[in-house]
Amino acid sequence: MQYDITNKEQLENFICTNWNDINSYIAKISQDLPIPFYSSVDIRESKEKYAPVDHNMFPAGFNNLCSADLKDSQDIFRQTLKKINNNARNIGIITESHTKNLMYLDHLATLSKLTEETGLSAHFLSFDSALFPNNEDSIDLLSHSGHAIKIFRGKIQGGLISIAGEKIDIAINNNDQSNPWPIEWREITTPIVPTPLIGWFRRQKNIHFYYYKKVADEFCAFFKINPDLIQAQFRAVEEVDFETKQGLEKLGSAVDDLISTLKPGSKVFVKASQGTYGMGISVVSSGEEIINMNRKTRNKMDVGKNSIKFTSLLVQEGVETIIKYDDMPAEITIYLVDGKSIGGFMRANSEKDSMGNLNSRGMVFRKLCMGDIKGSPCDHTVKEATYSLIARLSVIASAHEIKEVLN
Repeated sequence: MQYDITNKEQLENFICTNWNDINSYIAKISQDLPIPFYSSVDIRESKEKYAPVDHNMFPAGFNNLCSADLKDSQDIFRQTLKKINNNARNIGIITESHTKNLMYLDHLATLSKLTEETGLSAHFLSFDSALFPNNEDSIDLLSHSGHAIKIFRGKIQGGLISIAGEKIDIAINNNDQSNPWPIEWREITTPIVPTPLIGWFRRQKNIHFYYYKKVADEFCAFFKINPDLIQAQFRAVEEVDFETKQGLEKLGSAVDDLISTLKPGSKVFVKASQGTYGMGISVVSSGEEIINMNRKTRNKMDVGKNSIKFTSLLVQEGVETIIKYDDMPAEITIYLVDGKSIGGFMRANSEKDSMGNLNSRGMVFRKLCMGDIKGSPCDHTVKEATYSLIARLSVIASAHEIKEVLN
């Protein structure tokens, strides 16, 4: 196919001058899709391309967003909640169980503040009985920044969620269900967004990037863009056991196959398809490195959060970041509500190089304010508009994931 847009500079110019057409296209293909309530998308920018490298449907890190962007996002937040239940008053936020992570509690405080600034009431809740060993109605915690966090023990009666005898109108799900609770979610009539059915007990990065490739390819075909400019190539490998070494040769072959299509000296990320929090990731330059992994590295790749055993792997083109923060390699994370970009941050890591996994020990965050691209992207910087576009296409891919589990 002949492309009108064949390099990164042309792509940026196209986005700058065709912003309205792009928005119209995205609105059209989003129709009738179950767009997730919120998302965060990790994006890498190299000399040659932009590419999403991860998508989180239960994002933490709202505390890392620019305060001006959070204020600007109140209308989107309010409209999205009203679209779910126009009469909603009490909003429940279903939390993760790692309550000793004080930065996560800062995130919860920010998410609660954002909810309450829309004029609604926000309450934290959990169905994890381990948080309430004496059958308490609630527990009280203090975040890193000193915010008081009260988590209520959630109850389900007649399909309705309640806390301390008070009905919840909408539950915002911030628990990724990597350790699924024994709850029949389909029997609950209280709206829960995003659906727990798309939790990490079922979700696969391989499936997400399958859908992202489809969405990106169709977008690029419509606008005559070389699709390599907005995605990382990948391979999916199943039935791997790092403990017994079963399937390592197959995984190594996939690594070599992908590297053979890339420029000399390239590396690839080998990621657990159900990995989260940056776990289950290795960066390699050959299949031989996979086959000859030492036990320590294999143990790291074998299990993740809540002892999920990794058997499905994503082999993803390594996108060498050109973004720097205080001379540290960095990548961009964009946050979205109802598929609309609301802000983001830079993740930087002094312990890694430009090809490393930055979502690991040593990472720091810098706020990335997006408010200036609400109008024309040319008014500020086309870079942020491009990040926004990539993230929105990734959200559409995640909507296809949700549609698949709901059908």
